[in-house]
Amino acid sequence: MSEPMTQPVPEPAPLEPAPGIVPPESVPEPGSVPEPGMPPDPLPEPPPGAIPPQVGHDEILPESVPGTRASGDVPDLLALPEEAPAPPPPPGSYEVPVSTYRFQLTPDFGFDKVAELAPYLRDLGVSHVYLSPILQAVPESRHGYDVTDHSRVREEFGGVEGLRELSATLAQHGIGVVVDIVPNHMTIPVPESGNAQLWSVLKDGPESPYASWFDIDWSVEDGDGGDSGGSGDGGRVNMPVLGDAGEAVADGDVLRYHDHEFPLPDTHYRLVDWRRGPGYRRFFDVSSLIGVRVEDPEVFDATHAVILSLVEEGAVQGLRVDHPDGLAEPRGYLSRLRERSGVWTVAEKILVGSERLPADWECDGTTGYDTLNRITGLFVDPAGKEPLVELFTLHTGVPDDYAAVVRESKAEVLDLFFGAEIDRLHAVVGSDRRTLVELLAAMPVYRAYAVPGEPVPELSVRIVEEAGRVAAGRLPEGAPVAEVVKRVLTGPAEAVTRFQQTCGPVMAKGVEDTALYRWYPLSCLNEVGGEPDRFGGPVEEFHAFCRELAPGTMTTLSTHDTKRSEDVRARLAVLSELPVEWAAAVGEWSSKVSFDPALDYLAWQNLMASWPIGPDRFFDYLFKAAREAKTSISWATPDPAYERGIRDFAVRAVEECGASVAEFAARIEPYARSNSLGQKLVQLMLPGVPDLYWGNEITDFSLVDPDNRRPVDFPLRRRMLSAAQAHASQAHPGEAHPSPATSSLTWDEAKLAITARALDLRRRMDPEAPYVPIEAGEHAIAFARGERAVTVATRLPVGLERRGGWGSTTLTLPRGTWRDLLSGAEYTGRIPLGHLLSVHPVALLERG
Repeated sequence: MSEPMTQPVPEPAPLEPAPGIVPPESVPEPGSVPEPGMPPDPLPEPPPGAIPPQVGHDEILPESVPGTRASGDVPDLLALPEEAPAPPPPPGSYEVPVSTYRFQLTPDFGFDKVAELAPYLRDLGVSHVYLSPILQAVPESRHGYDVTDHSRVREEFGGVEGLRELSATLAQHGIGVVVDIVPNHMTIPVPESGNAQLWSVLKDGPESPYASWFDIDWSVEDGDGGDSGGSGDGGRVNMPVLGDAGEAVADGDVLRYHDHEFPLPDTHYRLVDWRRGPGYRRFFDVSSLIGVRVEDPEVFDATHAVILSLVEEGAVQGLRVDHPDGLAEPRGYLSRLRERSGVWTVAEKILVGSERLPADWECDGTTGYDTLNRITGLFVDPAGKEPLVELFTLHTGVPDDYAAVVRESKAEVLDLFFGAEIDRLHAVVGSDRRTLVELLAAMPVYRAYAVPGEPVPELSVRIVEEAGRVAAGRLPEGAPVAEVVKRVLTGPAEAVTRFQQTCGPVMAKGVEDTALYRWYPLSCLNEVGGEPDRFGGPVEEFHAFCRELAPGTMTTLSTHDTKRSEDVRARLAVLSELPVEWAAAVGEWSSKVSFDPALDYLAWQNLMASWPIGPDRFFDYLFKAAREAKTSISWATPDPAYERGIRDFAVRAVEECGASVAEFAARIEPYARSNSLGQKLVQLMLPGVPDLYWGNEITDFSLVDPDNRRPVDFPLRRRMLSAAQAHASQAHPGEAHPSPATSSLTWDEAKLAITARALDLRRRMDPEAPYVPIEAGEHAIAFARGERAVTVATRLPVGLERRGGWGSTTLTLPRGTWRDLLSGAEYTGRIPLGHLLSVHPVALLERG
């Protein structure tokens, strides 16, 4: 292992809180805070010769649809033509949520537990609960994206009657229900008999009544043991389950291999090594998740019957669509879903850079990653890019060229994981295989939106042709790039569709699940759809983005798929303003404890930003990060000795550096708190439907799943909200919407107060109230929503302090008298920001 960095670094200057920012509360020392709900230990490695453990949706692939643009790899092709596409049609008669609250349902947190929280959610101001997938899934699944039966609501949650009771209870409190649906795939459970439709297909092959359900290629012959990814031996589909030891054994009419079981005779399938490509489309590279052909109307009807029935009876009022980019034709799917459901619908569509949601997709918007990244950028200082990138390269030895890391990562995953998909695509595209691979690697987005049989949109042509030019630069002269580009845009329907369906997995695995774990100068930027080499941006760009947000799109700051919670990112954003102080801290810690330069610098960022964190949680995070990075170990190539080294590093880092890490976290807390409260208020007041990920109404310092799916302490949150309401009512008797007494609130209390006040105001606002920017200087973001509300938030608080505070900076309010819902103070006209933000770094004003 390389030696830690030992070069001298400048001594950091002492930090004092800026005006208007509450001084830090003490940050706990190591071991002083219990960590309830610790995630389970990582999956044990299979003993030699054993079948690898069944992999769940959240265990190997934390993000449902992750991705980001390779900045510099392809020019910005996603900017709109001169005329912007029309926004989605305004909602019809269906109800659009005012806000949503995401719950992660588990076998020990089902419908009854959500129902118990109805009074709390009502008092918080939530209009709709937003449930993780509710259909029957693998027993004990902690995420629910591994559906086994579309005809049943999951029994472990309470079944269909439990859902109906939950819906009725919530309705009594004025709250609706939104559910997450998974149209792209089903699971191949262990034992395989747990998926009745798949069992029928394995038994009867193309003659099964369910043969049309699954995206299986029955035509490809593969008798040589290669990795074609099609079906095996002329109509026998490859099932990659075999380990290095043991043989499948016939047991009556069942073929058993360890815990796996298959129907006999094995006429229509063939068991192959678990590393081989399967004979079916899968979710990313997860062979245990098989693609479902919802483009077939009969398959759509069968897989959506229960959900649509619940919508029709009024138990469900909204839908979130998982991974639409995996579908053969997401536009057609969303049109059918809207026609059949008639409810508010958002799609988990990852938009990269300036990419926009296709105007002809019949949904109300995205699930909010585009907004998340824009908001994070507001609180990142662009001046921090150069010193932090230099510090990162000094510690890791990784090049400062993010685009080069993306190119290398994509090439690697294409070679490691997607041989079967490329073979299948090559079979229908034809021409040169290497050219096809390079074109996939150069694609900057999840799909190009070409639809077989229709004129190719101009934007789609631009995206793929430019990717072709990039690919040509990596290929020998004379490579048939133009021919391949033409085939994937206008060729046979299957060629066009397969290319679209392959782009997404390559983006996801190459960027989100590899490059983002290799290139991380400031890891708050390493999010789903983010651009790690883009440090912030002009406030004017943010305003322009927000003016175009659809009123029904979702906005968010934390999800079950984010790499870090919003408050972890709020701490990390401070480092962009304190690169010298951060370099000194990292130099000190690295001189005491070091392991692998490729991992150490990521470790120090996330140890500090998630503090307090114990060695077990810290190890779990680093273990996953190392396997995703694939530079020393991976999910397919474990190394027990290296993993023991990670554990030793995690323990020593917490024990030997914990006190210093806690001290640093305490020193930056005023600024992190400012960022946290500012980003939360901005998110809640933007156009769109604000979503709260469970527990994040107060501070939460979680990392990537499964850390962010630990149990939430709802009794604590209920007590805090009740106490805040009682205190506000006593301080302001008789007021319909009393303001909390905020001068001495803790970070948790302030975040809860902001959340409750903003959600309460949103219920009284016109959801289509226009977004109107307000000039507020370099260190604030301010905007009005119509004539009802004004939001003001501090940004770049360290820089504000260094310039001596607000000075003469003022903000001019629209006409009328305005009341700050956080302090109760009233204002008119032009206000000194030093006065408006003297108590808190944010203000939420309502016209009187």
